[in-house]
Amino acid sequence: MVKMLHFLQILLLVALTQTLLLLVNSQEPAFNDEVLGLIAFKAGLQDPKAKLTSWNEEDDDPCHWNGVKCEPGTNRVAQLLLDAFSLSGHISSRGLLRLQMLQTLSLSNNNFTGTINPDLAHFPALQVIDFSENSLSGSIPHEFFLQCGSLRVVSLARNNLTGQVPDSLGSCSNLAVLNFSSNWLSGKLPSGIWSLRSLQSLDLSDNFLEGDVFDGIGTLYDLRVVNFARNQLSGPIPGDIGDCLTLKIVDFGDNWFTGSLPGSLQRLSSCTSLSVQGNSLTGFVPDWIGDMSRLESLDLSANNFTGWIPFSIGNLQHLKELNLSRNKLSGALPDSISKCDNLLSIDISQNRLTGSIPSWISKLSLEGVLLSGNRVSGSTIYPPLSMAATNQGLQVLDLSSNSIIGEIPSNIGDMRSLVVLNMSRNQLSGPIPVSIDGLKKAELLDLSYNRLNGSLPSEIGGAVLLKELRLERNFLTGKIPTQIENCTLITSLSLSQNNLSGPIPKAIANLSDLQVVDLSWNGFSGSLPKELINLSHIVLFNISHNRLEGELPVGGYFNTITPSSVGGNPSLCGAVVNRSCPANHQKPIVLNPNSSSEPAANYRRKKIVLSISSLIAIGAAAFIAIGVLAVSLLNIHARSSMSRPTGGEGLISCSPDTDPNYGKLVMFSGDAEFVAGAHALLNKDCELGRGGFGVVYRTVLRDGRSVAIKKLTMSSLIKSQEDFEREMRNLGTVRHDNVVALEGYYWTPSLQLLIHEYVSSGSLHKHLHDGGGGNWRERFNVILGMARGLAHLHGMGIIHYNLKSTNVLIDDESGEAKVGDFGLARLLPMSDRCILSSKIQSALGYMAPEFACRTVKITEKCDVYGFGVLVLEVVTGKRPVEYMEDDVVVLCDMVRGALEDGRVHECVDGRLSGDFPADEAIPLIKLGLVCASQVPSNRPDMDEVVNILQLIQCPCEEAQQQDFN
Repeated sequence: MVKMLHFLQILLLVALTQTLLLLVNSQEPAFNDEVLGLIAFKAGLQDPKAKLTSWNEEDDDPCHWNGVKCEPGTNRVAQLLLDAFSLSGHISSRGLLRLQMLQTLSLSNNNFTGTINPDLAHFPALQVIDFSENSLSGSIPHEFFLQCGSLRVVSLARNNLTGQVPDSLGSCSNLAVLNFSSNWLSGKLPSGIWSLRSLQSLDLSDNFLEGDVFDGIGTLYDLRVVNFARNQLSGPIPGDIGDCLTLKIVDFGDNWFTGSLPGSLQRLSSCTSLSVQGNSLTGFVPDWIGDMSRLESLDLSANNFTGWIPFSIGNLQHLKELNLSRNKLSGALPDSISKCDNLLSIDISQNRLTGSIPSWISKLSLEGVLLSGNRVSGSTIYPPLSMAATNQGLQVLDLSSNSIIGEIPSNIGDMRSLVVLNMSRNQLSGPIPVSIDGLKKAELLDLSYNRLNGSLPSEIGGAVLLKELRLERNFLTGKIPTQIENCTLITSLSLSQNNLSGPIPKAIANLSDLQVVDLSWNGFSGSLPKELINLSHIVLFNISHNRLEGELPVGGYFNTITPSSVGGNPSLCGAVVNRSCPANHQKPIVLNPNSSSEPAANYRRKKIVLSISSLIAIGAAAFIAIGVLAVSLLNIHARSSMSRPTGGEGLISCSPDTDPNYGKLVMFSGDAEFVAGAHALLNKDCELGRGGFGVVYRTVLRDGRSVAIKKLTMSSLIKSQEDFEREMRNLGTVRHDNVVALEGYYWTPSLQLLIHEYVSSGSLHKHLHDGGGGNWRERFNVILGMARGLAHLHGMGIIHYNLKSTNVLIDDESGEAKVGDFGLARLLPMSDRCILSSKIQSALGYMAPEFACRTVKITEKCDVYGFGVLVLEVVTGKRPVEYMEDDVVVLCDMVRGALEDGRVHECVDGRLSGDFPADEAIPLIKLGLVCASQVPSNRPDMDEVVNILQLIQCPCEEAQQQDFN
């Protein structure tokens, strides 16, 4: 019996030991499995900063590794936090799927590339996925959200993702945070997004989403943040948005929304930020806006709101930022704003406001006040501005382009924090206060286009951080104070069209950052300081129409300065003015018959300007009258008949829209009947050219007119018929002498045609590179025509997107340049990515560097870059990129190098045989280089380019006109 008991004890001990071994073995492999999984994940990565050196495959568990956090009770991996580790490679599911208890996978702010693996969302316990701020591409997989029951947070922001927002999102019933912002997503919002009842934050901003935002958002009762800004969404703002009673931040800015503000917004009593700026909203700013009592930021700018600013806005006692700029608001600023005690910034510029500067400006602790571009009147001596000088927090004060009179308050210098002071284009008089030396932080001081008199005070040297000083078009007298040299950071100095006198001080040569100096139309005398050649960053130095004498400096910028920048100084000598200097260098005696009558000289100068303005006005009126007459004649002869063609494939049809067997043809003007029938579109003999977006053919209408028809070859990217037709109607309204007119379109789901006016003389590329190239005047007019055409497009909000010499056509009759192939970025929502594809390689060399940065949005400045390259191409006759036997020559780099070496004359096309005016060629080349700057903010707007070109053109003719007057 004892033996039996002992045997049973042995059996029990063995069983207990085996059980313990089984328990140990059931856990140990799990730890080892997670170690192996993470090591496998690490093997596919690049780790330049050695952040993962602690990951050792010999360890029993990974819980002490950098970026790894485990659950305390089980020691299983719960969080993988590798944010900002500078890792690169693909995010592979290999290895990671072994982490079965993973709850957080955060890989943000790295350099991961490739597509998103749909398996990465299939962890049974996963709650947070953050892949933001990487370089992931491709579409978001539909499968990614099919098994997402536990997911609470998903962020794929700031990547290069394309395609649509997947419908499968509706499966993620527990999702609280969704952020797809700053990608390249397109298409419409999926309807399932409104079924995410747990959603608290929704951010789809900075994409290319389009279409209406339908009602349904009101079902998201827990929503705190909604951000749809900077897309292409249209229609009205959803009317049920007021049902999201917990909303705090609403941003619908920079879209195409129409209609008025939905009344349900007034129920958002918890909302702290509301932005609808940059849309096409209309109507009044509603009185109920004051019911949104928790608002801290209100931005209704850049819309079409009319009427008065409601008095109820004073109820917003928490308001810190108010922006109502760029609307059509009228009336005076309501005094109730004085109740907004927390207000820091107010921008009501570019409206139609009247009245005087409001008294409450002096009562609030404002940091920014922008009232420019209105009809504000009254005197600056009135207490508001004078008292506001005691506001030590004011940083920006912009009262420009109003009708303010009186003197600048003498205590203006008490605004110690002021960074920007702009009071230009008013009717200010009196002197510049000596207290200006108190503006120790000022970077911009613009008092131009006023009636200021007296001298430029020496105290200006106290504004030591000044970068831009603009005092042109005043009545200032005296000398430039030498204390200006204390403003060592200044880049722009404009004192033109005053009555300043004396020598140009050597102190200016000490301002090494200077880029623009305009001292023209003054009474400066003496010789130019030789030290000015040390200004290495200068791009414009205008000293024309003064009384300067002696030899121009030799070296630096002055080797390429244009005669127009030094003209009107009869005693200057040197090669630039084609006047040799006397050997003894004695000062020449200059008799000035008007020296004793300065007012008369000023009167004559104004008379000249008035005469030129009158001539321009008369010419413009004649041009408009001729244009109206021409349009009237065209309308008389235009026919709107639309019948089916007699030949071909039957592509061009005017059948009812409801007939699925036929397409829809719309002509904006003229005849819709084609002589050759639709088969001409498929006839190789009628082909005019091919591009990245389609093939262009020529055909003839029944009325005898030729048209160019582009058959789009990228149908898979075309929008829906409704959106396509809306865009076509928009592009069809563009009418300008320097833009190829869109005359109609044809639509079927599988075929889209664009019908343009036919320009007979071919492309600019053909003229430059396959022909004689014309003379200088023809080339300059081509550049000016391109600039005017682009400026017109930009004024209508249209980006060209694919500017190159093959897309600029030359009219055979008028010789005018016509910009064509514009607006395809709006027509094809994915064309921005296609431009980089092999289909449009001919655009290489014209493309701005922003195209290579997929997270940067494309703007008008990209067109300006392409225009700059075109300018250089026209002047030099060379292609943007030329492939030599052993080298690749980039046109911009070649011209920039020649300019730096003083060989800029060598850049002009040799076929012109020296028959070109240097006064135009050199500044034109410099303008091209500025437009083709690598930094978008350094490029001018096209309106500015047109103005500059008009100044460059024929300075000799301008001088003759002035002499004549």
